[in-house]
Amino acid sequence: MSRGPEIIRAVADMQAWSRGHREAGRRIGLVPTMGNLHEGHLSLARMAMSESDRVVVSLFVNPTQFGPGEDYESYPRSWDEDLAKLRDLGVHYVFAPTVEELYPAGDSTRVTVNWGQDVLCGATRPGHFDGVTTVVAKLFNATIPDLAFFGQKDAQQALIIRRMVRTLAFPLVLRLGETVREADGLAKSSRNAYLNAGDRAKAQTLNLALSAVGSALEMGER
Repeated sequence: MSRGPEIIRAVADMQAWSRGHREAGRRIGLVPTMGNLHEGHLSLARMAMSESDRVVVSLFVNPTQFGPGEDYESYPRSWDEDLAKLRDLGVHYVFAPTVEELYPAGDSTRVTVNWGQDVLCGATRPGHFDGVTTVVAKLFNATIPDLAFFGQKDAQQALIIRRMVRTLAFPLVLRLGETVREADGLAKSSRNAYLNAGDRAKAQTLNLALSAVGSALEMGER
């Protein structure tokens, strides 16, 4: 059995680790997650392992992307299981800061991308993507990666982060992994655990509808 990944809690320690490997000429891959890892996350970790010399997976449930009444407190957390999965993959490091470490007392800085936030998820969850871009920027500054891996499942998020990387000139390459699905076509997600059988059947409709639209477009329908 391989040794488990080294766990880093402090930003300063994370930065020192990253600088040391970069100075040695090693490419660093970052996979940002909120934990409760499923095959979608693990597929990104495998991508990172194949394209990087050292891989760090962040495990941090980010409070600033949850709105009032959302599920921050009840969001699924599975620390021991996550570490076991990352150990089996051979991931080198886990960055798992506390909320206080990433958001120190008095912190009021937010990163806002004024593009693409007024539609879809952004229209119904005001402030959500500000929380996402803020924490991702903090993770980039803490881990100093050469490559950062995100899933296509969260399509709007991926596009907004891509815009942030370009406009703020983060010196990294953004890599997007394909959506990983359940056998019934539902995209793998930590929040799927909330669905009962009836809701799960309804959720499959989205994938079926999008597939039908894609097929119609390929046939020339406009």
